[in-house]
Amino acid sequence: MLSRVANSIYWMNRYIERADNYSRFMSVNFNLALDLPPNVDEQWEPLLIATADNYLFYNFYQEPTRENVIDFMTFDKRNPNSIVSCLNNARENARTIRESISKEMWENLNELYLRVRDTTTKGESNLNRLQEFLNDVRNGCQHFYGVIDCTITRNEAWHFGRVGRFLERADKTSRFLDVKYFTLLPDLDSVGSTLDLMIWTAVLKSVSAYNMYRQQYKMISSSTIVEFLILDKLFPRSVAHCIRQAELSLYEISGNAITNGFKNEAEKSLSKLRSEIEFTETSELFKTGLHQYLDRFQTRNNEAAKAVYETYFSLKPVEV
Repeated sequence: MLSRVANSIYWMNRYIERADNYSRFMSVNFNLALDLPPNVDEQWEPLLIATADNYLFYNFYQEPTRENVIDFMTFDKRNPNSIVSCLNNARENARTIRESISKEMWENLNELYLRVRDTTTKGESNLNRLQEFLNDVRNGCQHFYGVIDCTITRNEAWHFGRVGRFLERADKTSRFLDVKYFTLLPDLDSVGSTLDLMIWTAVLKSVSAYNMYRQQYKMISSSTIVEFLILDKLFPRSVAHCIRQAELSLYEISGNAITNGFKNEAEKSLSKLRSEIEFTETSELFKTGLHQYLDRFQTRNNEAAKAVYETYFSLKPVEV
C-alpha cells in the first residue's frame, strides 16, 4: 500500500473520531450546566484546557463564555480541531483516496460534512438547536464506523484506519477524565459530595459508559470510574482497550505476530505503552496523581503516533 494512501486513511479515521469526541465534550457539558445548582457557575474553560485548545482560543476570544467556547469548538474554521474543521479534513482525505474506500463510505462522509456545513452557513448554530446538532454529529460518526465495518475488506487499509481511530479515542478518553481535574468546585467540602458525583457521572456519560459502568459497579465512585475508563480491557472506549486494539492492528499490518516481539519503533512504542497500562493498578493512578498520570499518558500516546508516522508515512531517503 502507498504510504500516501495509508496516511490518508489513518487521518480520515482520526478526524472522524475527533469530531465525535468534541460533540460528546460539549453535549455532556451543556447538560451538566443545566443540572448545576443555582450557586454554581457554568464552567466551559475546562473543556479548552483539557483539549489543549485554550492557547489558540484566546487569540480570537476574550472570555470563555458558553457561546464563545461552543462556537470555537464546533463551528470556527480557524480552530483546526473544531467539528467543522475535522469533518472537512476527513472529507478531503477521503476524496483523495476514493479508489481505496467503498462508495458507501464516501457518500456517508460527504453527506455528514455537507449537513454540518449547511447548519453553520444558515446561521442555525443557536443554543436551542445545539443538542440536536451535536447528536446528529455523534450519530453520523457512529454510522460512518458502521459503514466501514460492513463494506471494507480486513486488509492493511482497514487496520491503518483502526490504528488512527483507537489512538485518537484513547487520547480523548484521557482528556474526558482530565476535564474533571480542571473543573473547579465551590469549596473543598464539595469533594465527594452530590455535586462532585454529578460531575463524575457526566464524565461517564460523555463516553457513553454510564450504562455499562452501572452493570459492573453498584456504586458511583471516582476510583471505580477511573478504573473503568482507563484499565478495563473490555469496554470499547477505555484507554486499555483502545491501545490494545491499535497494537493488534499494527502487528497485522507488519505481518508479525506479537509473540515474536516488535519489528519496528511503532510496534515497540505501542507495546511498551500497552504493557505499562496492563500492569497498572487503580491505587497507583491516584498515588501518582490522576492528572499527572493522564498528562504522561497523552505524551506517550503522542510519541506512539509519531512512531507510526515515521515508520509508515514519512518520506524515506532513497538508497542508491
